[in-house]
Amino acid sequence: MVLRPRRQRLAADEGGHTCWKVEEEERVVPAARVAVIVCDVWDRHWSRGASERVDVLAPRVDSVLKAARARGAHIIHAPSDTLEFYEGSRARLRAKQAPHVEPPADLPIPDRPLPIDDSDGGSDTGETPWHRAWSRQHPAVEIDEDRDAVSDDGWEIYSYLRQVGADQVVLLGVHTNMCVLGRSFGIKRWVRWGVPVMLVRDLTDTMYNPARSPYVSHDEGTRLVVEYIEKFWCPSVSSADLVG
Repeated sequence: MVLRPRRQRLAADEGGHTCWKVEEEERVVPAARVAVIVCDVWDRHWSRGASERVDVLAPRVDSVLKAARARGAHIIHAPSDTLEFYEGSRARLRAKQAPHVEPPADLPIPDRPLPIDDSDGGSDTGETPWHRAWSRQHPAVEIDEDRDAVSDDGWEIYSYLRQVGADQVVLLGVHTNMCVLGRSFGIKRWVRWGVPVMLVRDLTDTMYNPARSPYVSHDEGTRLVVEYIEKFWCPSVSSADLVG
């Protein structure tokens, strides 16, 4: 599998001024060593705007997962807070029964402030935040019971990755500024454990309300968070890299 990670680093321009420069490379990783984690692509959300965008995103996620699976990548579905729906399924047991492997101690990597203000919960359609509206993963995203795994626990997923020999995490789903970064299986966790991780930049979305700083469109808010991740946490790739 050819991955083309993009990240941003501080460098000097021709005049000696410090600026962010985009760096891209080409990395060949055997598909069997790649684990694609699907973060919180739920069936519904308390924010109407978030739900509408996931309804559009979910079929695209499914088509990319099908292609990555066919190439030999491991697929891990992580719909947080809904695992009772999957209890007893083969995909759930596959993750649950992986022999425990203790992860390494956290690397001392600091948190830096986000480029957007999501303190109101981030809904752009005016709902009151923070109630559980989801019950399962979005039905448009198929779980292959013969091959996939289901878990929302980073320690459990770490053990599963060690069992199947996957050492490159690729993370997609929602929401970039919250769950994708902060879950126990999110980007910050993998970086602090020293596990290579990449964000799929075109299969994600933010919780951001344009009425908040920096007062840009929702799509621009998502772009800013993707750039923040590329600068401070990990590279991003395109879903085309997974499709091949």
